[in-house]
Amino acid sequence: MSKIGVVSTILEHPKDIQDKYNDVVASFRGSIKGRMGIPFTDELSIISIALVGEYDDICNFTKELEELEGVTVNTSISKIEA
Repeated sequence: MSKIGVVSTILEHPKDIQDKYNDVVASFRGSIKGRMGIPFTDELSIISIALVGEYDDICNFTKELEELEGVTVNTSISKIEA
């Protein structure tokens, strides 16, 4: 069952973490439908990603992002199938 997910992240010191962050995002590129980034300040960036996939895949994506130091993650997943 495919679900729709929205993963919102805040990157602290984005220049230090952006390569690792982008590597994780690239590994899930088949599921990602859209991405919006807001360079808030030199010290903070906000990125929101919309994706479609199995519940476990969305959770794995979230988990990999959470493991990155300086990244705060919040995820919402639809209750119904996509």
